[in-house]
Order: sequence, then structure tokens, then C-alpha cells
Amino acid sequence: MNMLKVGDKVPDFSAKDQDGNTINLSDYKGKKLVVFFYPKANTPGCTAEACNLRDNYKELQAQGYELLGVSADSEKKQSNFKNKYEFPFPLLADEDHTVINTFGVWGPKKFMGREYDGIHRTTFVIDGEGVVENVIEKVKTKDHAAQILA
Repeated sequence: MNMLKVGDKVPDFSAKDQDGNTINLSDYKGKKLVVFFYPKANTPGCTAEACNLRDNYKELQAQGYELLGVSADSEKKQSNFKNKYEFPFPLLADEDHTVINTFGVWGPKKFMGREYDGIHRTTFVIDGEGVVENVIEKVKTKDHAAQILA
């Protein structure tokens, strides 16, 4: 796993969101962007994390942040997840791992004694010039907005 670090310039990327719209990193030029990676839509931890960001969205926006959620789920799964919980931010359906590999968050994981490859729950805060300002690897799913705003 070769994860982006603070100070790295994020390579431009494009991916489809839950509605099939193409989202590019360059769309956020001049804005602070929070890109949060989560393993799977509609699972307890991912739901808690995304709902916490939703509930604090106005405060995040007041601080100048835009949000993008990313997982390897299909557009349909992302769309269902977004509509079910009324998320005000796009969810990227990164089935081919373009964005996941750009940020370097795919790698070996352990769960209940099993080892497998998957998405590491990680959040990147990117400045208006596309440079990583902060990397949150120990995500507190129920209090994630506070970690970003801290």
C-alpha cells in the first residue's frame, strides 16, 4: 500500500458518482475537499461515518469544505445508500479502483482472524491546490466531522 501523505499533490482523477455523473478532482480547484474512503455502503460503520458527516455538513461547509465519499460499490448501491440516508454530498462508485489506487488505500486487512484485501477506512483533507493537508487513518465513525474540523 502506497498511501498519499501530507504534502503530496493528489493526481487528478475522475470517477462516476451514484447518478453516473463524472466527478473530477479539478472540479474542486480552489476549494477544500474532504475525500473519505469507506469499505462498503450500508454497513454499520460506514453508515455511522457518513451520517455523522451528513449531520455536520452545514458546519463543514461553513468552514469551506466540500465532501466526496468513495467506495468500490456500484452506482446502484451508492445511489441507494445516498437516497436512504439523504446524504447531501456525492458518493463515487469506484468499482475499477481508480480513485482508491490513486490515494493508495487498498491493501491487506484483518477481520475476525481472516486476512483479505480491501479498502482502508481513511480520510484525506485536500487544499484548494490539490495538496494533502491532513490524513485521518484512525477514523472515529460516530465522531468523524469533529476529527476533520479539529
